[in-house]
Amino acid sequence: MHVLVTGANGFVGRALAARLAAAGRLGDRALTRLSLLDMGFGDAPAREGLVHRHAGDLADAAMLDRALAGAPLDAVFHLASIPGGTAEADYALARRVNLDATLGLLERGRAQVLVGGAAPVFIFASSIAVFGPLSAPVTDDTLPRPQMTYGAQKLAGEILVDDFSRRGWVDGRSLRLPGVLARPPARTGQLSAFLSDIIRELAAGRPFVSPMSPQARTWASSLPNVVDNLLHAAVLDVMGQARRRTYTLPTSCFSMAELVDAIAQVHGADAVRRVRYEPDAAIEQRFGGFAPLHAQAALAAGFRADDSLVDLVRGALDGIGHPGAG
Repeated sequence: MHVLVTGANGFVGRALAARLAAAGRLGDRALTRLSLLDMGFGDAPAREGLVHRHAGDLADAAMLDRALAGAPLDAVFHLASIPGGTAEADYALARRVNLDATLGLLERGRAQVLVGGAAPVFIFASSIAVFGPLSAPVTDDTLPRPQMTYGAQKLAGEILVDDFSRRGWVDGRSLRLPGVLARPPARTGQLSAFLSDIIRELAAGRPFVSPMSPQARTWASSLPNVVDNLLHAAVLDVMGQARRRTYTLPTSCFSMAELVDAIAQVHGADAVRRVRYEPDAAIEQRFGGFAPLHAQAALAAGFRADDSLVDLVRGALDGIGHPGAG
């Protein structure tokens, strides 16, 4: 089985690739090749057993031809994207990665089918950004109303995945991911990075200034939980789920004060006194007024949230190491 992961050197991509490589299989099928694609992989070897790393521009069709030559795709995890703040600042780059590259990957499924091959399973990492403001409870019937370029492009990707699946060119599943914690410190354009920073900094014994007030409510999931859900999507019986292909993943909804209390339970009670709240109106307006989520279709399909906020905090630093104090 040949599996491709795009954005494979990113936060979620590295964890997903590591899980796949360690298992050596996806569902009940053994992996014969795991192709990882990103702009770069540092000093990691280009090939390592079944793992093949390819550095380059995802929207470069010639590069993809070279990377995937002679190896039909059985499954694609399409994680690569240009996120929120960066997408707003650089529309051309966001369009190239979030739209053009997504369409190019889907076209590879079509080309594979037209020469007699099987349609690859296509797992598209969408985002809750498709909804826009989350000030009213979100259900399976909530209409997307994106308010940022990133959300609009993710919604377009969902529609393309549905259409290519309808035509039998891919077997698609789109997952609307919430915030994923805890991202390592990096300039990624993630406007919600403070949710990762607060866990990492308090776990390390350092003070933290929260840009949202104690009562501000938001959504997030741990990295291990999101990887579990991506892997589940790849083996999901879509036909047994009324042909539904787009899911808003279950996630934790919590206030900043509740998050701090959970961090204190895991990393020491003094974490509470090391937090100072200095709300940023723009940040709180965008991320601090999230209403409850009722993801009934996803729950019925076997997707799961973290068991508790404490479990989210415990899982948030898995795969990136526990930061030392200092």
